[in-house]
Amino acid sequence: MYPILEIDLGKLEHNAREIVKRCKARGIEVAGVIKGCSGIPECAAAIARGGCAYLASSRLGQLEAARRHGVELPFMMIRIPMLSEAAEVVRVTEVSLNSEAATLRRLHEEAGKQGRVHKVILMAELGDLREGVWDRRELLELALRTENEWKNLTLQGIGTNLGCYGSIAPTVEKMEELVRLAEEVERAIGRKLAVVSGGASTSFPRVMDENMPARVNSLRIGENILFGRDLKDLWGYDTHFLHSDVFVLKAEIIEVKTKPSHPVGEITFDAFRNRPAYTDRGLRRRALAAIGRVDYAWTEQILPRDAGVTVLGASSDHTILDIEEARRDFIVGDVVEFELCYGPAVFLSHDPDVRVVFTGGGNTPAPLSGEER
Repeated sequence: MYPILEIDLGKLEHNAREIVKRCKARGIEVAGVIKGCSGIPECAAAIARGGCAYLASSRLGQLEAARRHGVELPFMMIRIPMLSEAAEVVRVTEVSLNSEAATLRRLHEEAGKQGRVHKVILMAELGDLREGVWDRRELLELALRTENEWKNLTLQGIGTNLGCYGSIAPTVEKMEELVRLAEEVERAIGRKLAVVSGGASTSFPRVMDENMPARVNSLRIGENILFGRDLKDLWGYDTHFLHSDVFVLKAEIIEVKTKPSHPVGEITFDAFRNRPAYTDRGLRRRALAAIGRVDYAWTEQILPRDAGVTVLGASSDHTILDIEEARRDFIVGDVVEFELCYGPAVFLSHDPDVRVVFTGGGNTPAPLSGEER
C-alpha cells in the first residue's frame, strides 16, 4: 500500500486560481507548468480549471496525456525542441520556446507538412546562462527570419528564463531589459509582439511587489501553483492565500530502535560518494521509513508533518528519522507524513513504486499506469 503520494486536487485548483487572479490584475496571462508533478493528467486538469491561458511542459508526453484526459487549453513546449521531435512539437503544441535557427527552420518545414501555423517565442539570454540568444544581432536576425522567411511560423513574442540555472534574480532591471529587447524586435519587424514572457515562478515576486513592467504580459508558472513554498521560504512573502500541502508523502515505518547518533567505526563514504558529517548526541530513538533517495533525491526537502520528527538522512531505500522528541510514540507499521518541495515531488510523481492517491475532488485512489505517468 505504501509509499503513497497524496494529491489534493481541490487545493491545487485553488492555488492555480489564486496565482492567475493576481497575474490577471497586472495584465499577465499564466501558462500553468505541469512538469513539477510529472504531468499527472488529473493535476493538469486541476491547473487548467484554475484559469490558466496555456498548459505548459518540457515533455510532450505529459501534454499528450493531458489532452487524452480532456484538457482543451492550448499547449506550450517550454524546453527548446530537439530537431528529432519537431514534427511532434508541431502536432502536440500550439507554441514553443526557441533559440536556434536550425530548429526554427525544421519547425517551419514540419508545420508546412501538417498544414499548420506554429507559434514561437524567441528566448533572450539575460544572464542566467540556460537557454536563450545572447547576441542581440542574432536575436534580431532570428526575429526577421521568423517574420519574413519561415511562413509556417508566427513570431508570437520574446521571452527569457531566470533563476533556474545561474540563480539570477528576475529584478525589475532584468524585466526592463527584456522589454527593451522586445521593443527592438518590434522596430525590426514593424509590428507589436503579442507576448513578452517574463520567466517562470521565480518572476512572480514582481507581481507580488506590483513592479512588473507593463509590457511583460506572460509568465510560465509551476512551483507557485504546485507548492507555493519558495515564495515564503526563500523570499519571505506572505503566502496565506496558497496551500503548501497539495502534495503529501506517506511512508511506512519498518524499524524503531534506540541507537547511537554517531556512526561507530572508520567513516569513509556513503552510497552516493559523499562523506557526511555527523553530530554525536548520544543514544537516540530512531525510525526507518520504507522510502529513500532513489524515490525523492533530496532529504532536506521532505518535511515531516509530525512535531519533533527530524530527517537525519537516507540511503537508496531507507529514510532515517530521529523520533526521540516526537509527540507520538511511533511503532513498526505506523505511517509518517511529509510535505514536499519541488524537487522531491518531481521524483515521487514519476516513480512507479509510489502510489498516487487523489483527494479534494479527485478520482478513485488507483495507481497510475506507466503510460498515464
